[in-house]
Amino acid sequence: MYFYSSAISKIKLLKYSLIASLSCLSAITFSTVTTAQNDSSPKIVSTFLPIHLFTQAVVGDTGEVEILISPGMGAHDYQATPDDAKLLSDADVLVENGLGFEEFLSALVDNAGNSNLQQINASEGIEAIEGEHDEHDEEEHDEHAHDEHEGEEHGHGHHHEEGNPHVWLDPVLAQQQVATIRDGLIAINPGNADSYSTNAEAYIQQLQELDSEFQQRLAPVAGCNFITFHDAFPYLAQRYGLTQEAIVEIPEDRNSPKDIQRVQQAAREYGAKALLTEPGIEDKRIEQISSDLNLSLEAIDPIESGETDPQYYFQAMRGNLEALERACQ
Repeated sequence: MYFYSSAISKIKLLKYSLIASLSCLSAITFSTVTTAQNDSSPKIVSTFLPIHLFTQAVVGDTGEVEILISPGMGAHDYQATPDDAKLLSDADVLVENGLGFEEFLSALVDNAGNSNLQQINASEGIEAIEGEHDEHDEEEHDEHAHDEHEGEEHGHGHHHEEGNPHVWLDPVLAQQQVATIRDGLIAINPGNADSYSTNAEAYIQQLQELDSEFQQRLAPVAGCNFITFHDAFPYLAQRYGLTQEAIVEIPEDRNSPKDIQRVQQAAREYGAKALLTEPGIEDKRIEQISSDLNLSLEAIDPIESGETDPQYYFQAMRGNLEALERACQ
């Protein structure tokens, strides 16, 4: 009888211990879910590649950043879609370059109908260089505009009313953009302030190191002047003692003899050292011009399309540094 009573007592004790353990586990699970809900990060959208790289670098592991313009598409070729409006309608934060680069953005935000959307202008406080006009004859440009591809972009000339917006190509101004994104995100989501600050500090340090590389390696070729087809590099040139002399618009689909003559004329007029194109642009006539005029021909990347890893910025910029060194030797 004693052994039977003892066994019953042990079973009851085991039962109560099991119930208590399950109750504790339930409480822990509930507490974890509640914490995750309270600490949820804002839904962040960046406009195009360089701003995406900077924003993702600041956000780090605290959340995801979606990109509005596909990283494989040049920003100048972008056409808004209903899906883009939906993306912004669901977002909490929109990070843009500013300086008039995203000319489409105001209408798109209006169409999204998201009154709670908070916007961060990464170029706030940066003084823009006045945008240059293309070195081409308007009459010739009009002739191209009425050919069989009417309505399409035929060159790389894109004038912006607020000045030149390509500030991300200057590693020093890029540091300012990263800091502005950091401060904007902290104001919106102070719960992640420490992470945003730590991530931004690490990325800015890399940008400082990149700036030092540019200074040291381009110092021997200071004064080098070049002609380009895209008004993307005045900040980069100004920072490191180079000169972007002229912008010559060349149609992408077909080049006329007059187009070629404009390049030749500008090269002679400015005594240019180099002719800079962009990755993916291959034209035998441009190669012939560089050869005829004894101009270096190199491609440098405006980083408007590419990979979405924040480290891609450094990969592309170091490629640009090497190209500039070769062009200006």
